[in-house]
Amino acid sequence: MDFASTSAPNLPVVDIAGINGTVEESQLVATDIRNACLTNGFFYVINHGVDQDLQDRLELISQRFFSLPIEAKMLLRMELGGKAWRGYFPLGDELTSGKPDQKEGLYFGEELGKEDLRVRKGVPLHGPNLFDPSIPEMREVVLDYMAAMKRLGHLIMGGLAVSLGLERQFFRHHLMTDPLTLFRIFHYPPVEGSGKSELWGVGEHTDYGVLTILKQDDTGGLQVKGPGGWIDAPPVEGSFVCNIGDMLDRMTHGLYKSTPHRVKNRSNTSRYSYPFFFDPDFNAVVKPLPIWVAEGQQRAKEERWDMLDIHAFEGTYGQYIVEKVGKVFPDLIGKIND
Repeated sequence: MDFASTSAPNLPVVDIAGINGTVEESQLVATDIRNACLTNGFFYVINHGVDQDLQDRLELISQRFFSLPIEAKMLLRMELGGKAWRGYFPLGDELTSGKPDQKEGLYFGEELGKEDLRVRKGVPLHGPNLFDPSIPEMREVVLDYMAAMKRLGHLIMGGLAVSLGLERQFFRHHLMTDPLTLFRIFHYPPVEGSGKSELWGVGEHTDYGVLTILKQDDTGGLQVKGPGGWIDAPPVEGSFVCNIGDMLDRMTHGLYKSTPHRVKNRSNTSRYSYPFFFDPDFNAVVKPLPIWVAEGQQRAKEERWDMLDIHAFEGTYGQYIVEKVGKVFPDLIGKIND
């Protein structure tokens, strides 16, 4: 890909086309991923195979929905999603480190009907999505996009596995046979007022899970905390931004570190982003991987921005993520516990 017409990337760019190629091609991709994970924990992927027309359609339905009046958007409010935790939340309702974000959004997950055993049992984060009937194509576009992201997620995890000296399908066979997939559409309106410089679309945080695949528009605003301080992660045409989360940090004994990042819309127009979270099976027991890590490569608790010890967790991924999501939407935690 020619980067001459795009913003200069400040993070590594990984051409993922070769991951399912020859052993040599796969190893070259894995080496690029490993180098990115050992330094920034963030990287762009190109030649990913996700249809551009599908992405364009996703952008159109997002702009249509978020241009609706608040009364119309609240017809899809998250309270109606129950334990599935799907739907719309208004500006300021989502918290990062206890502080309201300057964004509104739509939450989606794997589309499951009431006949699904997990739904019948009331398993949290499982169930049907909420789609706006005034945008009839929303259901098809969102579900098609999530299916494309799921395929890409397995592809990238294959590269991550090889980068760690594991068999390419290790994660798919052992932890992500039925991955928990969560998808968000976020709208960051322009921030107005004299104190806008202190307001963050999303404050400093690390992602909870294993892998995040982010589609961002051309507005910019994403920043990553690199070894030398905060750096911009500008949009790169035809790419997705990937980053590793706390659970991969834990599983790799701290070798691959989850990196703090934040978002601020500095433009005078709306910003849209589309994070897709690709995580272990809900019932998968999360534990360190069978890899060797040199002494000194594990990160100490006091080095983390939030002082949390992510390596102390024991249990299933479902237990972990339900607790985490409850802190983002504390007013909805009763929907899980009912």
